[in-house]
Amino acid sequence: MKEKKLNLINTRKFQFPDINFDKLMQKRIHKVLLICSNYDAFMLEEDGRIDEQIFNEYVALNLRYPPQFIHVSSASQAFNALRKQDIDLVIEMLSVGELAPFELAKRIKKRHPQIPIVVLTPFSREVTKTLEKEDLSSIDYVFCWLGNADILLAIIKLIEDKMNVSYDVKQVGVQTILLVEDSVRFYSSYLPNIYKIIFKQSQKFMAEGLNEHQKMLRLRGRPKILLARNYEEARHLYNKYKRNLLGVISDVSYKRRGKRDKAAGIRLFKRIKEDAPYLPLLLQSSDADNYKIAKEIKVGFIHKNSKNLARELRNFINEYFAFGDFVFRNPETGEEVLRVPDLKSLQQNLYNIPDISFEYHISRNHFSKWLNARALFPLAELFKYLSKEDFKDLDHARNFLHDAISYFRLNKGRGVIAKFYRATYDEYLNFTRIGNGSIGGKARGLAFLDSLIKKNQGLDEFDNVVISIPRTVVLTSQVFDEFIEQNNLLPFALSDSEDEEILQKFIAAKMPDRTVRDLKAFLKVTHSPIAIRSSSLLEDSHYQPFAGVYSTYMIPNTDNQEQMMKMLTDGIKAVYASVYYKSSKSYMRVTSNVIDEEKMSIILQEVCGSKYGDKYYPTLSGVVRSVNFYPIEPEKPEDGVANICLGLGKQIVEGGRTLRFSPKYPKKI
Repeated sequence: MKEKKLNLINTRKFQFPDINFDKLMQKRIHKVLLICSNYDAFMLEEDGRIDEQIFNEYVALNLRYPPQFIHVSSASQAFNALRKQDIDLVIEMLSVGELAPFELAKRIKKRHPQIPIVVLTPFSREVTKTLEKEDLSSIDYVFCWLGNADILLAIIKLIEDKMNVSYDVKQVGVQTILLVEDSVRFYSSYLPNIYKIIFKQSQKFMAEGLNEHQKMLRLRGRPKILLARNYEEARHLYNKYKRNLLGVISDVSYKRRGKRDKAAGIRLFKRIKEDAPYLPLLLQSSDADNYKIAKEIKVGFIHKNSKNLARELRNFINEYFAFGDFVFRNPETGEEVLRVPDLKSLQQNLYNIPDISFEYHISRNHFSKWLNARALFPLAELFKYLSKEDFKDLDHARNFLHDAISYFRLNKGRGVIAKFYRATYDEYLNFTRIGNGSIGGKARGLAFLDSLIKKNQGLDEFDNVVISIPRTVVLTSQVFDEFIEQNNLLPFALSDSEDEEILQKFIAAKMPDRTVRDLKAFLKVTHSPIAIRSSSLLEDSHYQPFAGVYSTYMIPNTDNQEQMMKMLTDGIKAVYASVYYKSSKSYMRVTSNVIDEEKMSIILQEVCGSKYGDKYYPTLSGVVRSVNFYPIEPEKPEDGVANICLGLGKQIVEGGRTLRFSPKYPKKI
């Protein structure tokens, strides 16, 4: 592994696989059987249905797939429900003095061994004594009902994490948090708090998604929580997931080798420290004297009876488990030097960090941990085994990190139709869309080409050659509809007015304010001439192609932003106007299409080329055909043919002399 990393440092040939978030969290809790008396059900629900409470909790945390609760109040009803429905989880409510739930749990487990069973109980000393006497072998977890629906959410997510953790960690490197606690009272309090922290973190790293679909899928990459209730279980989980562990939170006293060990947590942390000296560890205890021991072994400490327990837990997780912003510190003073909220900011600020701070963070694997906490697993894996000793100096390390992040962001944007976000749009986004409507036929073809380039990674093997489509922004048909409706242009556009009148009317109309703000953000990033191209719904269709029917405009790049904006918006309006020109209406009639069904999207595309003096020269243009009707031996028709020339391609379209060759025989001109 180390040799592979060192070779990568020297060659800088990065390969980042796509993260298959859609394959994560495949096993879900869909139906929950709640076994309790009507009174207990009423106590649980207070003044609202459980389904409604859980649904509201899911919506508030931007989660999907809230489970359905099925309430029964007797054993016969429970078995009837289990027989007729696909139950994923059973929750039994334990009332003081009732022993029936334990017998019922054994019978359910015997018939349905794959279904997890949770006992939910009010918290009291009498209940604790009852639990100590009972055989809990048929019960997966016991939780305390502390008065709100948070505990139900935590129970469901803990069971889902247990079902998915092994596959999700192996599949993409999802991270884990290990909680070691045998007190039902305390883990019933801790788990809802930890999950709330994780869900808030998930909402932050959603921003790394390039569109709404990606953002929602990224939620599946959140860290999983593992609950251990004795020393052996904790050691097993640590050994199994230590490569993907953000940190460990442990009690001091719990069972080891079947007997209570008052120093079990300290033993566990000492063993972990030998193996992973920089892994964040948090000791929590009801004995304040254990603070001294925690300080000696250099781990965090929380007093269980603290009035600020939830806040202290949240602060520790945010700071040491790399949640929230990346905070660069001066290791000598502990002072904050710089704070970055996302990957883009990290890349931009790598050269602004003082050497002493940069060296401190790279030596302790903080970059990898922070990237893992944000579900940026391929980058995190790249940085995980690198230390400052692997580089010539700190500048070499900075350059490597900057190049890796740059390549990762470029690669992430390829083959994806990203949503245009004004605040985050930059040169690393290759294909974006403004609006939620259709992108049209021509844009769809370009997006498909972009996805093909990404799938064929071998195209990157040539040094100093990057194969990609030009930077593209598409104004969807939604923007067209808004423009037409806002200016009430449709009656005039459908009339028999002359083309010039329609053009002037459209040019004089006002673009939607939101679109204007988006276009200004686009112009701040682009430094090339821009092609304003049509991409209607009917364009590039197989049987009735509309190629050449609508207008295309090109505008130069100038330093005057107001002038650029005027040219750009006028060009967009002019393409919109061309939908209603007489030639377009005639073509519509000939092809049996209805003019008011046509919707226009606009492609804004950088012109590839180079500037010499005050002139901009396009690189080259060409047409490639998949069938060559005039092959010359040894060419075959299926080998295809390409025509290329310098300039914008007018020579090719008009049938002039061009460079003609078969891609299979590129040297045979």
